[in-house]
Amino acid sequence: MGNLIDIQSQIEKLQRQANDIKAKEFDKTVQEIVAKMRAFGISVKDIQVAISGRAKSTAKANAKRKKSTAPGKVQASVPPKYRGPNGETWSGRGLTPRWLAALVEQGQAKEAFLIAR
Repeated sequence: MGNLIDIQSQIEKLQRQANDIKAKEFDKTVQEIVAKMRAFGISVKDIQVAISGRAKSTAKANAKRKKSTAPGKVQASVPPKYRGPNGETWSGRGLTPRWLAALVEQGQAKEAFLIAR
């Protein structure tokens, strides 16, 4: 068995070899990952969610999205219900947009921005 200095020298040499191999194979590995992402329809957002541990299942999420509209049908857009002072619009569905939340926080009534029908 070698002494500590010999072992540390071997470790450094092996670490340099590992770094060289990693650098040579990096581009190829990235291209393989991109090809698989395209084949499975995986987005960068799917990867971020999976890494953060909040993903249910990408396949389940994609299936839910695909079921939301019948094949060949386009979802009708919802007409705007609110209009902001700078022309911003909001349908009233989903999260309150920042522009409206800021105005309400300043003390203005949300109903003041309703579009007359």
